This record gives sequence, C-alpha cells and structure tokens, in this order.
Amino acid sequence: MDYKEAYEKEHIKCADLAGRIAELEEKNEELNYKINRIKTNPIWKMSAPFRKAMHYCIRQKDRLRNCGNLRGVWAKIKYKERERAAMERYGTASFPDEERRRQEQETVFPRMVKFSILVPLYNTPQEFLTAMLDSVINQTYGNWELCLADGSDDAHNYVGQVCLEYQKEDKGRTGGKERIVYKKLEKNEGIAGNTNRCLAMATGEYIGLFDHDDIIHPSVLYEYAKVINEQEADYIYCDETTFKNNDINKMLTMHFKPDYAIDNLRANNYICHFSVFYRHLLDGNELFRTKFDGSQDHDMILRLTDKAKKVVHVPKLMYYWRSHAGSVASGIQAKTYAVDAAKGAVADHLRKHGFEHFKITSTRAFETIFKISYQIIGNPKISIIIANKDHEPDLRRCITSILEKSTYDNFEIIVVENNSETAEIQKYYEELKENEKVKVITYQGAFNYSAINNLGASKAEGEYLLLLNNDTQVITVNWMEELLMYAQRNDVGAVGAKLYYGDKTIQHAGVVLGLGVHRTAGHSHYMQHRENLGYMGRLCYTQNVSAVTGACLMVSKALFEKAGGLEESFAVSLNDVDFCIKLREMGYLNVFTPFAELYHFESASRGLDDKGEKAERYNEESARFREKWKEVLAKGDPYYNPNFSLDRSDFSLRVE
Repeated sequence: MDYKEAYEKEHIKCADLAGRIAELEEKNEELNYKINRIKTNPIWKMSAPFRKAMHYCIRQKDRLRNCGNLRGVWAKIKYKERERAAMERYGTASFPDEERRRQEQETVFPRMVKFSILVPLYNTPQEFLTAMLDSVINQTYGNWELCLADGSDDAHNYVGQVCLEYQKEDKGRTGGKERIVYKKLEKNEGIAGNTNRCLAMATGEYIGLFDHDDIIHPSVLYEYAKVINEQEADYIYCDETTFKNNDINKMLTMHFKPDYAIDNLRANNYICHFSVFYRHLLDGNELFRTKFDGSQDHDMILRLTDKAKKVVHVPKLMYYWRSHAGSVASGIQAKTYAVDAAKGAVADHLRKHGFEHFKITSTRAFETIFKISYQIIGNPKISIIIANKDHEPDLRRCITSILEKSTYDNFEIIVVENNSETAEIQKYYEELKENEKVKVITYQGAFNYSAINNLGASKAEGEYLLLLNNDTQVITVNWMEELLMYAQRNDVGAVGAKLYYGDKTIQHAGVVLGLGVHRTAGHSHYMQHRENLGYMGRLCYTQNVSAVTGACLMVSKALFEKAGGLEESFAVSLNDVDFCIKLREMGYLNVFTPFAELYHFESASRGLDDKGEKAERYNEESARFREKWKEVLAKGDPYYNPNFSLDRSDFSLRVE
C-alpha cells in the first residue's frame, strides 16, 4: 500500500467535505435569519388560524401520499373495515363475564405476588380519576395496592377528596385492609419525581406503572400473575389502545406489539403500557430519572429490560390510553420536549452497551421513532455473492448499480456461474474480467441456490458475506454501510434490506414465520407502496425479525460457517428462512433495515413457483420446512402478534 497516496486521497476527500459543510452552514444561517424575521412579523401571528387549517389539509394529503396510489387508498379502506370488525372483540366485550370473573378471583397461584401500582396525580379531571380508580378496584386478582402521590395545586383539592373516599370504601370491602395508599405532596415534582414518591410508598414485589387518566382491563393483573408463575417473568407488558370520549369502545389506534425486541425498543418505545416489573430490577429506589422527563418511561424500560432475566409480552389488549387535549396519546406536539428526552434516553442506553459515535435522528413516521446510525468499525471487506445463469441484462444492471452507486468501496463481487448457455452472458463475463473487483467462478450441476452460495462463500476473501440476487438493483448509495453497521454487532446474525418491485411496491420488509397459505413464511407489508409507513411505523425503522430474504442478506463469514451455511436440501426455496432460524436458535438476532433499499425484480431469472414441477417442488420443500421447524412454527413468530391474521401480510387483525 502506498500510504502517501492514500493519505493524499483522504486529505482531498476531507477538504471537499469541509467545503460542502461550509456552504451548507452559510445557507443554514441565511435561512434561520429569514425564519426569525417571519416569526416576529405581526401578520404571521395573526395568520395562526389559517395556518392551522392549512396544516390539517397538508396532513391529510400526506396520509394519502403514504398510501402510494389509488390501490393503496383502497387497501387502507379495506384494512380499516377489517379493523372495525375485529375491534368489537377488544373493548368491554373482552371483559370477563360473571363466571370467568369468579374463576379468576378464586384462582390460587403458587406465588400470589403483590402488585404495587404507581399513579402520580396532578390536577386530574374528576371523571378521569374515578374511571382510573374503578378499573383498579374491579381487578379479578385481589393482591394489589394502589399508590397515589398527589402533586395537584390548591384549585384541584377534589383530587385528594375523591382518593380518600375511595380509600375508605375499599377498606370497607376488604375488612379494613388498606389497598389504596394516598399521599398529598408538598410540591409538584413532575412525572418523574411524583412517580418516585409513589415508589417510596410501595410494598409490593412487583411494580406497575399507570397513568392517572387511563384505564386497565379487569383481568390484567390476573394475566400478569399467571405469566409470573408460569414463566418466572420479571418484566411484563401487554397490548394497548387509545380511546376517546370516555368510552373505551371508541378506540382510535390499537397497538398490537411484538415480543421483546431490543432493536425495536431502541428505535421507539413500543413497550410503553402496561409495564410491570420485579422490584429487584431497580438500583436502589431510582425508578424515573428527572433528566429524561417526558420520556422517562422509555429510559426506565431500556434500563430494566436490560437487567431482566425474562421479559414477557401478554398479547392481549389490556391497557386503554385516553386521548384528550394535553395527553401524549393525542400527539407528541403536546409535549415537544419528549423528543429530546427520548433521544437522550436511547443515547444513554447505547453508551452503556459500548457504542460510540452513533447518530439518532427522527424518521418520517413520527418524531419519537428513530433511525440509529452505528459507527462502522474499521474497513472490513464485503464479499458480494451473486448466483447467475444467463440473463445478461439482469446481471449487468445489478453489477453496474453496485459499482456506480455504492459509497462503500472495500468489496468484491463473486459471480457464481451456473450452466449459462447464451453468447451474451459469456461476452459479459469477458468484460467483467477487466474489473479487479469482480471474479467469476463456476458451479457444476443442477441449480441449487444453497450449494451455489455455499461455493461462493468458500471462495470469498471478505469478512462479511452479502448474498445478492442477480435481479436486484441498488437504490440507496450507502446500502452496504446500512447493512454492515448491524452485521458488525456481536449479537446480530443476518441483516436484510428493504426490497421493491419495479412499480415501487414492497417485495420484502422482513419475513414472518407461518404467514401465507403454506404456513411456512411470508413477507410482511407485501405489495404495499414505497411511501407507506407500515403498521405503527414499522416500515420506517430498523427492527428485529425472525428472518430476512436471501435476495439481499448480509452476515459475517465466520457466523455463516459456524451455522453450516445454507441447507442444501432446500435447493430453491426457504433456504434463507431456514438459515435465519438456525441463527436465531443459536442466540443471534436477525435484523431488517428499511434504510438499505434495492429494487428486486423477483423471479425474473428463474420464474415463479406457482405451476407444474416448480409448484410441486415448492410444496415438497414447504412440507419439509414445516416438519423441520414444527416446534418453532407452533410457538408463532415472536415479532408478529398472534392477534394478526396469517392469511394477510398487512397486519390485519384476525376476524373470527
């Protein structure tokens, strides 16, 4: 290596970047000056009602744009119809009848754990307060205490009066046992401080966090006691919904969550409510940290789930989050400081895990849904393995896009030739010999995707392997960096990209086990438009999945070899899913990132598997896959809520 030449090259690059930064800073300074002048203009202040109406119209336009096209709008309408049909099961209709209530009340668990539910109060509207109190009193599991710390001002003295009345009535029902503990605070210390005061009052083994204006399902403590006893859970959460007009049956957004997924949690606080945890997870008495006020729960969840031995998700809608003016449920605009607090909480978490020089930015989905950019360590070589038979235009388009668009330059391309016959492809192979980054090797024998890629991996010089179909085309210039930043992590197995058909509809955004007619695996958000945000913004942030497609899959070479490569008995289909499950069973996380984007003109090279011998072969491989992974499939995909239909890929709820 000519170090002087390399230094000069980097020096020129740095100088160029510095110049571009200077230009951008100058433009930014000018824009800020103009914006400040506009904001101080009296006409601007008078136009507030008009701007509010205009912003509403823009939001509606954005919602339509996110659907992509008329087909997307129609799909959204049908989705909402299915949601409304399913919604009837999740409100008061899900509450226990008298017989079920009696059974739950009479259940005696080996561990009749005591739950301390913490509720910080501050000027709580009376109707919200009584609804919250009633939802706790009506629990079918009776071993609980409700810890109320009241920071209300003098104009809201009724808060204390109502609480003391409920305390007296409950003592009458329990024969003098005090389950409602109330304390009037000398001053309001904010959400974090007031909740910590609640904790000081608590005597239970398990701590639950409950907002003063929300409602919990009558069976939620029963369900939590059940998973504590059955699974030794030390951190538990459930599904939740927002509602309006004091009626939990008038639901706005139902959030059905995945099981514990660390990359999802770093990107957004999907766990949120109703969080209950083993008290011993706390360090001392610190529950909420005031420096993260506004996103204190996100910080707490990151810290405690880190320590938890068993995080359990109860996939039932059991928390009802009231949407009203001033609540976070009604929009993050009500608490803008929560965005900075959430970024700070995630940053603190990442630093504790040894990450440095990362970047956290808001995504287009929501301000508190983040993109995390990790530092790439070193400059490892990536071996891109492409299986090919004929189809010169596809291969040329693929390789050209890699060479012309990629910003990462330490890579090699290994084309594994398999029984090509056309003169065009042979001519193209001759062209490729002139490029030092590309080499062509030959696989003898019938097409076997697994064997072909295993051969390519054995010839690879890189530390990381990137399996890539020949009918793909690069869109995002930093696609390799986006994959590599996750593949470098010690806890990550396979990393997959977001792939589109030529019409910009989604071909791949992570694989769900059990999805589809064969009940093997299917692509989530299949055929949705590129602009679609996905279910709860899931097309906009990096997340854990059970599997990713082999059409674009990065994994370290060492881990590929450790897992035994691709299973060659799966010659064409499901070999990628099988490989990912092997990695998952070895304790590694598989990751899907939407920030590495490519076109995938699927099946352009080998055709579809829906007719004749190909269909028979696919059915045979599917049957073998279901048998091999019978127990895994029976448990369901941990990243796909069991309330979702397995017949559709759009996260539609089951309608029974």
